Amino acid sequence: MCPRITDEQRRLLASWLGTFSVVGDYSWPLQDTAVLHVATPRGDEFVIKASTTSHHIRREIAAHGVGFEGLTGRVPVLRHASAEAGILVTEFLRGTLVEGTPAEDAPETYRQAGELLQKIHRPAGVSGHYARALRAKTHSWMKRAHGLVPEGQIGSLARELEALEPGAVELVTTHGDYQPRNWLQENGQVKVIDFGRADKRPWVHDLVRLSHQQFVGRPELEAAFYDGYARMVGAREADLWRLEHLNQAIGTVVWANQVGDAAFEQAGRTMLERVLSGP
Repeated sequence: MCPRITDEQRRLLASWLGTFSVVGDYSWPLQDTAVLHVATPRGDEFVIKASTTSHHIRREIAAHGVGFEGLTGRVPVLRHASAEAGILVTEFLRGTLVEGTPAEDAPETYRQAGELLQKIHRPAGVSGHYARALRAKTHSWMKRAHGLVPEGQIGSLARELEALEPGAVELVTTHGDYQPRNWLQENGQVKVIDFGRADKRPWVHDLVRLSHQQFVGRPELEAAFYDGYARMVGAREADLWRLEHLNQAIGTVVWANQVGDAAFEQAGRTMLERVLSGP
């Protein structure tokens, strides 16, 4: 058993699953989270996620609590959970990760991913606080970015933040990390995993990473995704879309530096440069 699993979590697992063996260990060292693929003697397979420090466990439990109507077989099914103990168990969802496979370059993958995201995004009210809080959080990231990015970029970021006025925001139940590393593919069907960053946010939040990764220089993938989602980012979302990009770019640089992920930190710098040099 993974050493990150506490005695209390082991007790819960024994009561929920009985005897089981570990098939694969996909733990997240940077997040202090154990992620185990396990199997029981009966042949049932599950995924265990556990952490005593990460808030992602509670977010994923909450996401499953809202439900995934119309997505049977396309998202994991929650079987057991304890927010207090920081542990959850889902049924193992079969498929191959899309990232790094030919499916990552296939427009049909993105059409299905857009269609799935539209179903994941369920109305969650209107917030007059979200944009102000996101701007304040971006300011906080910016203050911690001195020495990590050029001072000229920090100045440009500050001026951009001052000019943005997103106003009230319509919220939905977002995934939080929607990209090919969290998509599975099985016999041509796309599935979605890992709701550890799920939260109530504007719908455009889930499109930022894709716009700086898979969509760069691949307009056919972007078009397929929006065709599946059946909605485009327009003038109505312009300020909010800009704010989400600025926040995720500078946040990536600072967070990745803190945890020692040099490659991700550089990706954040590239993202920030692209955002500040764009319209």
